[in-house]
This record gives sequence, structure tokens and C-alpha cells, in this order.
Amino acid sequence: MQTQPEFLLLRQHLEQIIVGQSRLLDRLMIALLTGGHVLLESAPGLAKTTAVKALASGVHAHFQRIQFTPDLMPADITGSDIFNPKSGDFRFAKGPLFNEIILADEINRAPPKVQSALLEAMEEHQVTISGKSHALPDLFIVLATQNPLEQSGTYPLPEAQLDRFLLHVVIDYPDEEQELQILNLDRRRHFGEDKPEPQTPMTPATVLAARREVAEIHIEEFLQRYVVRIVNATRDPGKWLPEWQDAIRFGASPRASLAMVRAASAHAYLQGRDFVIPDDIIEMAGDVLRHRIIPGFSARSQQLDSDDLVKGILDSIPVP
Repeated sequence: MQTQPEFLLLRQHLEQIIVGQSRLLDRLMIALLTGGHVLLESAPGLAKTTAVKALASGVHAHFQRIQFTPDLMPADITGSDIFNPKSGDFRFAKGPLFNEIILADEINRAPPKVQSALLEAMEEHQVTISGKSHALPDLFIVLATQNPLEQSGTYPLPEAQLDRFLLHVVIDYPDEEQELQILNLDRRRHFGEDKPEPQTPMTPATVLAARREVAEIHIEEFLQRYVVRIVNATRDPGKWLPEWQDAIRFGASPRASLAMVRAASAHAYLQGRDFVIPDDIIEMAGDVLRHRIIPGFSARSQQLDSDDLVKGILDSIPVP
């Protein structure tokens, strides 16, 4: 199987706009191919918003950015019933969630009621207003951002909502050469010399067709067992690393196994393969599991975070 040329052109379009974040672009493409939601975490100024807007323009999808604030109400994102005095009935006015690609900016600044409304949309692809359900677009994905530096005035995302994200991607700073490219690119755009317009033939229908192909990517049973073994190790790490018996307070749910297979299949598709190999699973394991495990006291006392725990598990389980 070869990756559809539209996706290769989309990747080229993204690389014209975003410099030094190839891993971020890979994860955005995987989200597009799986219909999974992604939580993007980084310090300010690392092109999270720009990357999501570039993705939406390249796909020619309906895009909406929602700035999450403490005073936001559920109806501000879902929409609400509006009374029509002429007809004497109510008409549903759609909120910003009724778009295909949603940028939920600083999602952890939203109060719990708003997060609950978003959770239903992410999981069920619908919103319920006055007891009536309204379906969201088929392409619908949420790309949420959060800033790890500012905790004042934030509402930590509950584990139930974190589990709805296919991936949790932590974005690093660019190196010196990449940052120099960013400076030069910004100067050219400032003077109007380099403002790339999307030339991709991509449409939402193309994406949905590609999702069906990704769903047919073959994965051998022994690789499925490898995925299950990794996820089970987050619940009982002492089986593989006796010194980590109490290192993880809560492990990943079966949803993590499903997410890893979906993400690995999309990764294989982007590599032009119609089958999954162990490298696909290993590549995606960190982003799939990072937000799904909670380190215990013994891990924190050793200054081990989720990434350290996932790496230790991967290193201890034999690759088939």
C-alpha cells in the first residue's frame, strides 16, 4: 500500500509553515487518519496554534479556534436553543463545536462543566441540548493545547477526559539551526515574499476514505499481544521490573490498547505499508500512554515521570 499522494502534499504544505517540529506534524497527521483527539503540551510560542491552523487549511476543513477561559459556559461551545417570538418555538443555534477541526486553546482553563460538555462531544461525536442529541461532523477532531508553566486559574483535566485523547504530545524547543530557519521564514513572510497558500487537493472526503484504509491495515496477532502486554505492564510493572512494584498508582485502561493499535496502523500507513511492525508500536507508545498512567509515590520519590516509566516498560519487554 502506498500513502495517498494527497497526504504527501499535505505534509509538504505543513513543512512550509512549521519548521523543526516534524514529530508534531506526524502526530497531527495520525490524528487526522484515525479521527483521534490530541492534547498538545508545550511552553508558549512553539507553533501549536499555527500548526493546527495549517492542518485545517491544508485539508480545506471547517476550522474553529475556541479560547478556553474560566468564565466559559457549556452553551458557549455547544450552542443552545433560541426562542423565536414570531413562531413561538425554539430553534437550535449551533455552537463552535459544529466544525470539523477544533482547536481547544488552553483547555485546562475551562471549568468542569465545560470540560464535561466537551467530553461528550469527543467520545460520542454529538452534543445534547434540552434532551435532544445533535450529531457533529464526520471528520470531527479536537486538538487541545495546554501550557504546563501556568497553573494559576487552571482546572486540571480529569482522568476520564484525558483518556479520551488518543495522544498526548509534548513539544520540545527547536535547536539552533531550526530556530535560525524560523527567523528567516518569519522575515520573508513579514515582507510578503513567502506566504504559502494550500495547494493540496485534500478534502474531508479524502480524509474519511483514508481512515477506512487505515482501519484495514494488517496487524499480526503476536503484535496485538505485544500491545496488550505493554498496556498490562502499566497496571503491574513489578512483573517485569520488581523494583517498580509500586511505581504506578493507576495504569492504562483497555482504551489504551485500542489507541495504540489505531495510532500504530496510521503510522504504518504514513510509511507506505499495509501492515504494522514493532517499530510502529514502539514509536507511538509514549504518546499513547503518557497521559494514561499516574506515577505512584515510589516513582515520584525517585523523580520518575510517566515518560520514564513507559521507557522502562518498553526496555524490559522483549520485542517480538
